[in-house]
Amino acid sequence: MGILGFFVLAMIVFASYAGMEGRLGRTDRRIARVERKLDLILDHLGIQQAEPELEQVVALLRDGRKIQAIKAYREFTGAGLKEAKDAVERME
Repeated sequence: MGILGFFVLAMIVFASYAGMEGRLGRTDRRIARVERKLDLILDHLGIQQAEPELEQVVALLRDGRKIQAIKAYREFTGAGLKEAKDAVERME
């Protein structure tokens, strides 16, 4: 495989990765919108949904360890950094 073949292969891999990243980003945004809507519905109905693993996040917040709380939230939920930060700030 010559340099041209390597270049073509690299471009194909890059294009495939970029396309997949775009689709995953759109899917993540759609899921985040659905979750926000569900949260609004639960709030409107006055329903509190306690998630047991998030008790550790609340405990970290009480201790003033916000960064660790965000890390724990991400670990438990699989959320991205911004989503976790926003969620933890809502818990404060």
